[in-house]
Amino acid sequence: MTGPLHGIKIIEFAGIGPGPFCAMMLADHGAEVIRIDRPDGFLDPRDPLSRNRTSIALDMKKPDAVQIARDLCRGADAIIEGYRPGVMERLGLGPDVLLADNPRLVYGRMTGWGQYGPYSQAAGHDINYIALSGVLHGIGRAGEKPVPPVNYVGDFGGGGMMLAFGMTSALLHAARTGEGQVIDCAMTDGSALLAGMTWGFKAMGRLKDEAGVNMLDGGAHFYDTYRCADGKFISIGSIEPQFYALLRQKTGLDADPDFDAQHDPSKWGPLKDKLTALFATKTRDEWCAIMEMTDICFAPVLSLEEAPQHPHNVARETFIDIGGAIQPAPAPRYSVTSNDTPRAAPTVGADGDAVLAALGYDAGRIAALREGGAVH
Repeated sequence: MTGPLHGIKIIEFAGIGPGPFCAMMLADHGAEVIRIDRPDGFLDPRDPLSRNRTSIALDMKKPDAVQIARDLCRGADAIIEGYRPGVMERLGLGPDVLLADNPRLVYGRMTGWGQYGPYSQAAGHDINYIALSGVLHGIGRAGEKPVPPVNYVGDFGGGGMMLAFGMTSALLHAARTGEGQVIDCAMTDGSALLAGMTWGFKAMGRLKDEAGVNMLDGGAHFYDTYRCADGKFISIGSIEPQFYALLRQKTGLDADPDFDAQHDPSKWGPLKDKLTALFATKTRDEWCAIMEMTDICFAPVLSLEEAPQHPHNVARETFIDIGGAIQPAPAPRYSVTSNDTPRAAPTVGADGDAVLAALGYDAGRIAALREGGAVH
């Protein structure tokens, strides 16, 4: 792999969601990621979160498998694990052990609630983590129940992406000082941080502590989605006065004095009703012809089928085809280094012999480990 993280070796203990997303980010940008899979695990070549990996399948109930994992971590720059607090310690692979073996090691821990706190041993999912951080409360329409934003905010934004940032920061520290450390990445913490601007608006008195009534949550008529005549949707984000003026001009509403009250929340409901009726008179393509690529702050709301075909995404190669599966391309882009085209996920354990040979295990020892069931 090329990329700015070329030369970095990371051991990933197989998990779901945010841990694999973090590993994907690091691998996309050049790190070598060796994934320790369970013998009964499964990797789908169509899954972006599992791409760019090398896989070894270990039965961690076997002492020899734990020793292999320890040997891998001894020669690595970082590890990623997403178990409940205490599991790695019970395996004999906790931070005290692995950092004693390798003082430069960056030990990345991904959980929903964090390594400590009253909830730390409870099960949970994205919806629960962003509920506790206050984020979910603000997502939805006025007067209706909160709407989960898929699992983008907790698992991936506040989880996997936050851990990738933390690990990269810790790797820079280790490169300068030789000192490794543990990263306690909790999705509650990360999702709270993603809402930093919301907390700022609240402190400044610019935000009501409820959903669907504020400028950026669908409360404002100039920042929302609208259904068109063909049942498809468009998005409008005309916040700044010059963009709002252009919206009025392009829609023929510049002569309607009601729209002068852009920032009066008491008028947002009636103004939204007017825009709803107006946008329903043309198809999405007709509105695109009028407003696309202008300073209105406009874009069509594209489906997953449509997005890879849009000319802007095609021009930037935002999506790529890997083995017949459409996936998002690595991001961001660099001016000097470049990211390789990602490799599809391997089959579980496909690289076991090569991984062990790179550790210095000879053919007889590898065969014995397979015979004993430590390696699959």
